[in-house]
Parts: sequence; structure tokens; C-alpha cells
Amino acid sequence: QVQLVESGGGSVQAGGSLRLSCAASGGIFRAYVMGWFRQAPGKEREFVARITRNGINTDYADSVKGRFTISRDNTKNTVALQMNSLKPEDTAVYYCAAARLGMTISDEYDYWGQGTQVTVSA
Repeated sequence: QVQLVESGGGSVQAGGSLRLSCAASGGIFRAYVMGWFRQAPGKEREFVARITRNGINTDYADSVKGRFTISRDNTKNTVALQMNSLKPEDTAVYYCAAARLGMTISDEYDYWGQGTQVTVSA
């Protein structure tokens, strides 16, 4: 059983930056693909980014490509999401997730954090 705890959310003006972090415990962190998803009010949860077990390969949603960067530290059991050039449409609850075999669909992920709110004002 893997426990995930996100931190780093908050409020920022458009154009600003935030860095989300997710701490994992209870499992072998390096055995999991890690992903970030987000859910805005009234919308379905959507894929944001993922990183492979060894941290070499990453994937991003088109809407965040070039602005967000996902990274992981397997020595500290953490995964981070650096978000730059934030836009109001990035406002959502952001979730960290872990999967044995995870790509871009939320159902592929086995473990989820509680989420952290990101609010971007115009």
C-alpha cells in the first residue's frame, strides 16, 4: 500500500510559478510510474504529466507542455511538478498518483494523494 501526500499548492497570479511536491511512503517508490492529474470544478479529472520509474522519460498534456516540468528523486521518494507561466485555466485540484503501469488515463493508476488546490488569478 502506497501513501501519497501532496504539498505546495496555493494562489498565484497569471504568469507566476508554483512547485508541487508529492511524498510517497509504504511501498517501493522506484517501482512505480508517477503521474500528476488535475480536476477543475465541473470537469473530469485530466492527465497533466507522468514520469517513468527511472526518471528518464516524461510525458505531458499538450496544454502544459513547455510550461510544466515533472521530476522525481528516488532517494527521497518524492515527485515534483514545477509549474511556470501559469494561466487561469490551470486552476484545479492537483493530484499525485502512482501506478505499476501507468500512462495518461487515471484508471491506470493505483494510488492517489488527497490533492492540493492551485488557483491562478487573471
